[in-house]
This record gives sequence, C-alpha cells and structure tokens, in this order.
Amino acid sequence: MNALRRLCLALAAVLPLALALSPAADAADAEGRILVHAGRLIDGKSNTARQGVTVVVEGGRIAAVENGFRAAAAGETVIDLKGHTVMPGWIDSHVHLGTEPSPQAYIERFTMNPADGALRAAAHGRQTLLAGFTTVRNLGDSGGVTAALRDAIRRGWVDGPRIVTAGKSIATTGGHADPTNGWAEHIQHDPGPAEGVVNGPDEARKAVRQRYKEGSDVIKITATGGVLSLARSPDAPQFTEDEVRAVVEAARDYGFKVAAHAHGAEGMKRAVRAGVDSIEHGTRADAETFRLMVKNGTYLVPTISAGRYVGEKSKVEGFYPEVVRPKAAAIGAEVNGMFRRAVAAGVKIAFGTDAGVFPHGENAKEFVYLVEGGMTPMQAIQAATREAARLLGQEGDLGTVEPGKLADLVATPGDPLADISAVLQVEFVMKEGVVYKRP
Repeated sequence: MNALRRLCLALAAVLPLALALSPAADAADAEGRILVHAGRLIDGKSNTARQGVTVVVEGGRIAAVENGFRAAAAGETVIDLKGHTVMPGWIDSHVHLGTEPSPQAYIERFTMNPADGALRAAAHGRQTLLAGFTTVRNLGDSGGVTAALRDAIRRGWVDGPRIVTAGKSIATTGGHADPTNGWAEHIQHDPGPAEGVVNGPDEARKAVRQRYKEGSDVIKITATGGVLSLARSPDAPQFTEDEVRAVVEAARDYGFKVAAHAHGAEGMKRAVRAGVDSIEHGTRADAETFRLMVKNGTYLVPTISAGRYVGEKSKVEGFYPEVVRPKAAAIGAEVNGMFRRAVAAGVKIAFGTDAGVFPHGENAKEFVYLVEGGMTPMQAIQAATREAARLLGQEGDLGTVEPGKLADLVATPGDPLADISAVLQVEFVMKEGVVYKRP
C-alpha cells in the first residue's frame, strides 16, 4: 500500500511537468477555435485561388471556410496570414526518413543500429514537417524504423509529419532491395520473404503478409533495378508479371496499395498490367508505358529531385561506389525528358521526391522542377495535395481545404501561382490544428 501511495504521489508530481513539455501543448483545444485569415487561399480543389478568406479550425479539423476576414469572438484566436498564400498541407509521396546521402551511407548498414536510424529519422521528420510537408509516404526502410516513428508522432512524443510507411521493400534475389547486394560471400546469405526477398508468387504473397504483421501501411516492390543498389543494371525487369500480380492480390486482401519502384520500361509495363497503384521514378518509360498508365489510372511519382541530385553527385569522386556512378550519371540525365513526355501523355502525377537520396528539408524544390517540366504551378500544387491524397487513399481527410478535413495548412509569402519559387519560403505550418511554425 505504501509503495502504491508513493507511486501515485510521484505521478502527481511529474504529470503536470510532462503535460507542459508535450509537443501537443500548442494544440487547438488549448487555444479554442482558431481563425486563419488567409490573404490568398489555394484550396486544392479549384483551379483558381480565393482572395481574403477565413479558415475556421476547431478540434483539429476545418470547421468552415468563409469569405472575408471574420472578427474573433470570445475564445477565438486569429492567425494573421493576410500577406500569405495558404494551401493544404503538402504530401510527399516518396521519402526515406531513415537515410541521408553521404559517402558513408553504404557502410552505415553495418555500423548503425535500428535505434540510431529511428533517432535520425525523427530529426529528418521534423525538418520535413517544418518545410511544409504534413504527410509523407515512406517507401522503404529496415528494422521497423518508420513504423516506430509513425507511432511516436501519433502519440505526441515527437514532432513530425503523418507517416504512411511501407516498412521493408519487397525485391527478388539480387534485386534493388535485396539487403545483401554487394556483400562478401562469407556474410552473404539467401534472404527470404521475412527480409523482403521473394521468388515466385507464393513467396510474394508471404512477403505482403509479413509486412502486414509488422504494421506497414502500404506495399512497395522494386520492379526493376535501381540506381543506388550495388548491382550493375538500373532498369532490368526483376519481377515476373505473375509475381507482381500475386503481390497486388495479397495487398488488396489486407487493404494495401502498392507502389512499384521502376526505371525500365518492361518492368513498368508488367507492374501496371498487374495492377500497381503507382510507378515510382519511371525514368525510361516509353510511349506504350504511358498509354498503359493512362488506361489503368496508374499514378507516376516522378522524384525529379532525386534524379537531378544523383546525376550531380555522380561527378564527385568517391561519393558513390564505382558500380553506382555510371548508373547515377545516366539516370540523372534522363529524368527531365521523361517527365515532359509523361505530362504530354496525360499521365496522373502525384508529388514525390525520394528525399533521403538527397538532403531532407529540400523537398519543396520538386515543385520548381515540376513546373520546369511542363506543369502549371496550380497543377504542381495539386499534385502535392489533392492528387497525392487520392494516391494514398486518404482524400477523405487530406488534400483540400474544406469543412470536415483535417486542419493541415501551410503558408508562404507571395503568390506561388505567379512564381512557384515562393514555395521555398514556408513561414507557417499547421497539422491537425497544431501550429508548428508561424511568421
């Protein structure tokens, strides 16, 4: 009894301090109803911006969107963004929060523990949130790093974006996501579905079920070779169509969407015909690939930022292993032309950067590259809001500023519809009614 009493007294002493230190202390319910006065609103739905709007936030959601600047009543707080453009919180559909680019990246798999990766991912998550990205889709890690971070953010332990995670990517033996590529023979082994390596439809199904067991939210496969893996080909097809179809069928049973990393045209075609939801990168897609994607409603997540970065770093001696450098140089040179052809073909585009291949926090540069590649500024913004929410299957909560949606808002000075580079100056970030950055 005395021990229980001492425990209760200790909890009573520390609980107020814990609440005071909680990141959620700035939550909307502590401030009451919030009125965001937006000088210009891009709502994610309309193809034009609205001028002079009040976004009413209550209980972490958008309660109303009203014309004019409504005066605050008792218990209401005004956030003055009359000199800003307000948009839905941005969504990056392709990141790797647990990694960062450096010449040491390849040895870190032997020198870093999952706990180290989780702490680094938390730092990258906060950078990403403050850059305006309130939701990310993390397409591949190991050790349950981003699943743990996702849950920590949900619990309010750390600040970061909402995370949709794939956990371990699924590959074939020797494929882009085979974790033993490049290892010496005496430590190289034959990984299986538990480690994300499959051969044949039955193993493909088992790998999906393992990701479900581990708490993943989405499935990622590496349908072709890749740039940064320690293997020669960046674009050879690495799954049979039957294997991809088995992944998709098992994923549908568990409510998963499927993302397919792919650089080569043949691997993309197999993946699209088998029913994947998105093609990531798409560097060497041909006209037939794009026709299939349009027919099937498959999204392209172009990750131009990553392509440009690896192309630049391929010129730096020692930054990448020698087997990687020619692949990085070739793919980096092709990404811009591919994207222009995809836009002209009418392929659906969702915003995604592959952050982690390049430095985190620089995700918004992708908007500039999308516009350079043929999208209008409004289309680029919608790719990171409405379209990305649809790709994630979360359009009921995310992607637009309208009543009932989660109160995810980002604001920049100036007008990104007139000059898209305005997105590089994020001055306000709100996620579910909590303000993380303000002018």
